[in-house]
Amino acid sequence: MLRVEALEVAYGAIRALKGVALEVGRGQIVALLGSNGAGKSTTLKTISGLVPAARGTITLDGESLVGVPPHAIALRGIAHVPEGRRIFNRLTVRENLMMGAYPRRDPGVAEDLDRVFALFPRLEERITQVAGTLSGGEQQMLAIGRALMLHPRLLLLDEPSMGLAPVLVEQIFATIDDINRQGMTILLVEQNAAMALGIAHRGYVLETGTIALAGTAEELAGNADVRRAYLGE
Repeated sequence: MLRVEALEVAYGAIRALKGVALEVGRGQIVALLGSNGAGKSTTLKTISGLVPAARGTITLDGESLVGVPPHAIALRGIAHVPEGRRIFNRLTVRENLMMGAYPRRDPGVAEDLDRVFALFPRLEERITQVAGTLSGGEQQMLAIGRALMLHPRLLLLDEPSMGLAPVLVEQIFATIDDINRQGMTILLVEQNAAMALGIAHRGYVLETGTIALAGTAEELAGNADVRRAYLGE
């Protein structure tokens, strides 16, 4: 579904990505692991058009995304949940969710809103609440729900567990797994490697802008280097 090949990105003289190649198959969760500064967020931002590629190709179902502006990439079916959530603090929960559906003119918006509320009942309880007053976990639910309101083909998730209490991390990952089981394809960037590999089908390890390891989630979870570097063993 998504194919990235020989992707290079530079910030001035600094090469952030150096020939990154990865694939996300339809219906899969693919985890992208790595330490801070490895280039994980840059990879997602480049896929969604927020950062330009210096070289390489990015295709979604065979169509090139290189040079396509972010709003047009969203319209092609890629929704990006950025690190830090980036909700609209002064808007209500409902208004935030409807911002996710702003380009849509189809009759399925109400159905997708019901689907989001089924996944995150807390959001329905707080539908009129100003988003900036929500807890961190609720804001993460809102960020994911807003992305789902686009009715995307591919969901990019950047550090969904960041700053959350362990019980909320488990809840968020259970919901991500549920979203995938309903048919959503997901590319997941996550520092919590154990949780990510626990729900992923496949994964990649990014080190200083280069793919160092790739394999099934089971293969990566059993790899001695991954266990030592990312699983605390």
